[in-house]
Amino acid sequence: MRYAGLAMQFLVSIGLTIFIGLKVDKWLHFSFPLLVWLLPLLIIIGIIVKIIKDTAKK
Repeated sequence: MRYAGLAMQFLVSIGLTIFIGLKVDKWLHFSFPLLVWLLPLLIIIGIIVKIIKDTAKK
């Protein structure tokens, strides 16, 4: 059950960062969707680091 919540958090985080990236890219008038790629990538890296820290044996 713990990992199901983590998966839901992962999906919601990715969805929100894509939405925010779209809005900010449109607001800044970028020709390339830079933040649509960059924000989810940063969130994925952060969540992977969190998973590794949570599941590592101490």
